[in-house]
Amino acid sequence: MTKMKPDKIHIIGSVASGKTTLARSLSTRYNLPHHELDNVVWQRTDTGDVRRGEKDRDDYLQSIIKEDAWIIEGVHYEWVSKSFENADMIIFLDISYRKRIYRIIRRFVLQKLGLEKANYVPTFKMFRKMFIWNRYFEEKSKQEIVAILGTHQNKLCIVREPAELEKNLFSEEKSWKN
Repeated sequence: MTKMKPDKIHIIGSVASGKTTLARSLSTRYNLPHHELDNVVWQRTDTGDVRRGEKDRDDYLQSIIKEDAWIIEGVHYEWVSKSFENADMIIFLDISYRKRIYRIIRRFVLQKLGLEKANYVPTFKMFRKMFIWNRYFEEKSKQEIVAILGTHQNKLCIVREPAELEKNLFSEEKSWKN
């Protein structure tokens, strides 16, 4: 893993693994702009979300990657290889399946109560999809992501428990300041 302060961080993990929470925290901590890949895929409008075409999506991602500093986060991995290549650090949130299920339920309840905001309408249909995506990640996507990230071992940090972040990631911060 790198010993210098990262200016370009890519965070990847399943739904409810803590990607957005971590990205927001790191964005504040290191004064880096934060970009959600869902917002690269979807153009958010007042009348609803519109899926970008592949070329527009890829051009948008490329415009972010060209910036001097960024945090990019999302579950997407098939079309983001340039982000992995350009990142100083890649954080793979490999949080347990059971913990992600708990977080999906908790998030839905908080969103329905209006205590947590979402880029989507928290319907029961979306709630159900979260479980489907979580299972798909566990059974298929995770293995594919691990294979892809295998070529980036020198800048990869795999986190299985949130407490590992303080131990593994933020302990590096001391060497960045020296």
